[in-house]
Amino acid sequence: MDEEAQPFVARAQAQGDDEVVGGARVRTLQIAGRDVLLVTTGIGLVNAAAAGAVVASGLKPTAFVSAGSAGGLGDGVGVGDVVVGVSYAYARADARAFGYVIGQVPGMPATFAADQRLVDAARSSAGGHTVHAGEVVSGDTFVAGEIVDEVRRDFPGVLATDMESAALAHTAHLFGVPFVAVRGISDLCGAAEFSAHVDDAADRAADVVVGLLQTLD
Repeated sequence: MDEEAQPFVARAQAQGDDEVVGGARVRTLQIAGRDVLLVTTGIGLVNAAAAGAVVASGLKPTAFVSAGSAGGLGDGVGVGDVVVGVSYAYARADARAFGYVIGQVPGMPATFAADQRLVDAARSSAGGHTVHAGEVVSGDTFVAGEIVDEVRRDFPGVLATDMESAALAHTAHLFGVPFVAVRGISDLCGAAEFSAHVDDAADRAADVVVGLLQTLD
């Protein structure tokens, strides 16, 4: 979403090319002394995966960072906190009838793992924000109401949910690109709070991502 991209534009020391590729907006920025591609993928798993594949195949990035907002699901996770994903699964994937675990796409790992170096860099860049690290699940269904209980039952350790990060982790896995998601918590899986706090959540996530960029060699 544009609201999730704007904090990075505001922090950029310079801006370069700005184009639309397959529906995704791709901007070249300089942030923390690094060249960064800011890709606004559009909402949802397919949009995220498609944009990620275009970038990974054509531009050879050194890492993917999925930044923006998310809904909080874990105990102790509050609005305004930041969640760094350590592992990622699909919230509504269910092929257990064929011997897979809940959240696993057949033929793929049970979960997609973040790059540990990126996780450590993000966790060390809290900058005064409350940062949690753990599992993130993603799906094309907004997690609210009775779905909240289902997701918590299926993923007992889950901290947050969004609509893109698992798909980007999946794409990064296929292309061998290091990946991490850094998401500000905009709501505790309730639509009313989401609209009120998404800008603040994205801003907090951007703080941590910029800190991550500054710590990497």
